[in-house]
Amino acid sequence: MARSTARKRALNTLYEADEKGQDILSLLSERLENPGAQTPLPDYAVEIVRGVAQHRRHIDSVLNDHSETWQVRRMPVVDRNILRIGVWELVYNKEIPQGVAIDEAIQLAKKLSDYDAPAFLHGVLSAVADDPEVAPEPEISETSETSETSEATDVSESSTILETSEASENAVASKTAEDSGSGLRAEDGSSTEAASRAEDDSRAEDEQAENKSESVDEARADDEFHSEDNSRTENESVDEAQDLDDLDLSQFAVPTEDASE
Repeated sequence: MARSTARKRALNTLYEADEKGQDILSLLSERLENPGAQTPLPDYAVEIVRGVAQHRRHIDSVLNDHSETWQVRRMPVVDRNILRIGVWELVYNKEIPQGVAIDEAIQLAKKLSDYDAPAFLHGVLSAVADDPEVAPEPEISETSETSETSEATDVSESSTILETSEASENAVASKTAEDSGSGLRAEDGSSTEAASRAEDDSRAEDEQAENKSESVDEARADDEFHSEDNSRTENESVDEAQDLDDLDLSQFAVPTEDASE
């Protein structure tokens, strides 16, 4: 099958994936497994689709650098996918002459896009072809991918081990702090309890001393009272005796009868 037809079939797949927002290689796999009423995709069409999918970011970057009018995201869907095929052939497929790649893109634009599209595509692709600094992006070998994957795995495992170690250290530190806090609280409780007991004992001793002092004062008061009472009684007895001594008993004498009578 002619490559012109293969480019048209590749454009159909790229256009459909772009319109649906579907992954290019995912849609390609569907078309290869179930082509439907269409004939199977030509090998060159599959090669174009896979090449564009693999290098789409680099291709879009090249287009943005060489388009003076529109950035890729603002271009019509059919125009930007024709340009992606053209840049892929110019940069990544050295078997295709640059003139052929540009002319084939212009022919697709004439059939499938509007009136101004062919001139616009011709200007962009010619600028890409004339730029000596445009080069394919470095290919990533399977060995490099394996090495990078291994390094990523090692880093991930190291990070996991480090996180686990840090988590263990944090748990131990937290447990130690908790135990220390519990010990301090227990010591504080014991100290408070001892201080409370000492305060109670001191209060009891003060009460006992106060009660003892009150008892002594009461006893002293009783002694003084009894002493004063006894002294008063003795004084009264002395006074009574004195009164008796001073009393003239003669007035109480019974007259005696004269003997001569």
